[in-house]
Amino acid sequence: MFTGIIEAVGTIKSLQITANGARLSIAAGNLNMSDVKLGDSIATNGICLTVVELSGSNYSVDVSNETLQRTCFGNYQQGQQVNLEKAMLPTTRFGGHMVSGHVDAKSKIMAINNNGNSIEFWLAMPSEFSHYISEKGSITIDGISLTVNALSDDQFRLTIVPHTLAQTVMSNYQVGTEVNLEVDLITRYLERLLTKTSDKESNSTGVTEELLKKSGFM
Repeated sequence: MFTGIIEAVGTIKSLQITANGARLSIAAGNLNMSDVKLGDSIATNGICLTVVELSGSNYSVDVSNETLQRTCFGNYQQGQQVNLEKAMLPTTRFGGHMVSGHVDAKSKIMAINNNGNSIEFWLAMPSEFSHYISEKGSITIDGISLTVNALSDDQFRLTIVPHTLAQTVMSNYQVGTEVNLEVDLITRYLERLLTKTSDKESNSTGVTEELLKKSGFM
C-alpha cells in the first residue's frame, strides 16, 4: 500500500521490452534506498513494482504484459522521469489516501490553464471508470494523491499548487501526455458491497445506499 505522497523523482536508465514483458532499470534520484531490499515494492509512476535487482541508488523491476497494456509503461523511453514512493510503513504519516499501486486505466491531459498561483489540468475520464470519480473525491495520477475539483461529461479537473509541480513529474505534462490513473480504493469496495447486498442475497449487514449517503460515503 502507498499514500500517493511522492518521495522522489527518478529516471528510467534502461527499458527492455520483449514479447514476454519488460525489464526496467530506474535511477532513484533522492529516494532513500538504505532500507530497500530485494522483493520490496516501489510505486513507479503509480505502479506497484517489485525490486528484483539493486545497484547503489539504482533498482530494476520486471513488468508483465498486463501492466504494459493497462499502463503507460509501454510508451516510456530511456531518460524519462517517473514519480517514486516506497511502500508505506505502519508508522508512516498518512498525508494522501489509500493507494494500491494497481493502475485502472490510462488517461490523457486535455487542457492546461493557469489560475493564479496554481495550474488547472483537465484530464479525459475513461467512461468505464467515470462512476468512481466524484467532485472533491480522491484520485491517483502517476502515483500522486490528488483531489478532483470539477467534472464535465467526459473530463475531470485537477488544481495543482506549485509545490506539487516542483516535487513530481507533473511539471513535464503537456496537452496530450498520457498518465496512469487509479480510482479511489474505497469506492471500489463500496460498489462491491452495494452490488452484493442489492442482489438476491439478503442484506444481513444492514448496510444500504441510504445509510452510506447519510454517513458521508456517497
